[in-house]
Amino acid sequence: MATSKLFEPIDLGPIRLANRVVMAPLTRSRAHEAGKPNDLHVEYYRQRASAGLIVTEATNISPEGRGYAYTPGIFSPEQVEGWKKVTDAVHAEGGKIVVQLWHVGRISHPDLQPGGALPVAPSAVRPDMKAFTEDGFKDAVAPRALEKSELPRVVDDYVKAAENAKAAGFDGVEIHSANGYLLHQFLADKTNKREDEYGGSIENRMRFPLEVVDAVLGVWGPERTGIRISPVSPANDIDDSNPGPLFTAYTQELSKRGLVYLHVIEGATQGDRDPKGFKSWDLKQHFSGLYMANNNYDRQLAFDRIEKGETDLVCFGRPFIANPDVVARLKVGAPFAEGPRETWYGGGAEGYTDYPALTPEEIARYAA
Repeated sequence: MATSKLFEPIDLGPIRLANRVVMAPLTRSRAHEAGKPNDLHVEYYRQRASAGLIVTEATNISPEGRGYAYTPGIFSPEQVEGWKKVTDAVHAEGGKIVVQLWHVGRISHPDLQPGGALPVAPSAVRPDMKAFTEDGFKDAVAPRALEKSELPRVVDDYVKAAENAKAAGFDGVEIHSANGYLLHQFLADKTNKREDEYGGSIENRMRFPLEVVDAVLGVWGPERTGIRISPVSPANDIDDSNPGPLFTAYTQELSKRGLVYLHVIEGATQGDRDPKGFKSWDLKQHFSGLYMANNNYDRQLAFDRIEKGETDLVCFGRPFIANPDVVARLKVGAPFAEGPRETWYGGGAEGYTDYPALTPEEIARYAA
C-alpha cells in the first residue's frame, strides 16, 4: 500500500480534510424535477465521501443561469431541501463537500430559459456548439448582451445562491469561473466585446467576475470560498488572445482577497496540458492559498506533483464516475473501472449509483 502526502490530512481554511484527493465537479444530469437533487444524488455523493473534498456538480444559481437539461439548482427552497439531504449524508460518512456556483451565460438555449428568452452574456457573440435540451441537442443561438444596469441583479443571484448553500449545510462554495461560462466570458476577449468599464482592458474584463467574488465573500468569507479557472482550455468555444497576463493578474487579485483555494484546469480538458506555451500550474506562485490541480491526473503524476510541492490538492473527475472508492484504489494501485459513456448524462441509477467499491479481499490482493 502506497505512502504519499496525497493521503495525508490538510487544512482547507477551518476545514480539516482527511486527504488531498478531491472529487471534481461532474455534470451528470440526474435532477429531473425542477432542478431538485433527489435520493439518487444523496446516495451518489454518500458513496464518494472518502474523498478529502467533494466539489458538487455545477449548480445553477438562478433559472437564467441554467444551460443544460436536468442539472440541479440552488435558488429554490425545494432545491435547498434536496441538497441538505446530500450534505447530511456526506457528513455522516465523515466527508466534506462544497457546492460549485454556476451561471452558464451564453452556453444555453431559449428552450432552457424562463419564458423562452435568449441566454445572456457580456456580448452578443454566438458560441459554435450545441446546447443540451430536454428535446436533445440543438444549435446554440446568439445571446443577448447584458445591460450594465442588469449586472447588480446577477450579482444578487450569486449572493442568494451562496446564502442558500449555507442553509443547505455545505462546508463552503466554489465559484465557477472556468470552462467558457459567464464569468469566463467576461474575462476572455473572444467573448467580451464590451465598450463600457466591463470590457476592453484586462482590468475592465476582470471587474464583473471580481464583483461576484467580493459578493460571495460577503456571505462565506475567504476561508470557505474557492474558485475554478481554466486559463487555456477551449471548452465551450472560449479563447483569449493572451491568457498569460490575464490569468496572472486575475490570480493576483484573487490572492489579495484571501480565497482558500484556486482550482486550476491545467491545459485543455482531457487534452494538451501545455497549449500556447502557457503552463497554468505556474499560477501557484501568484496565489497565497491552496492550489488545486486538475486535468488528466493519474496516480503517478499526483504522487509526483504532491511530493514536489507543485500542488496542494489533486482533483480527479472521470475516475469518480465508475469508482466510488477512488482514494482506496489510489492507495493500493488498483485500476479504475470505466463507466459506459452513454450513462454519463441523464437517466437514473444505472451508471450512477450502481458501481461497486473494491471488496476487502480485492484491496488486500492489490496491496500485497
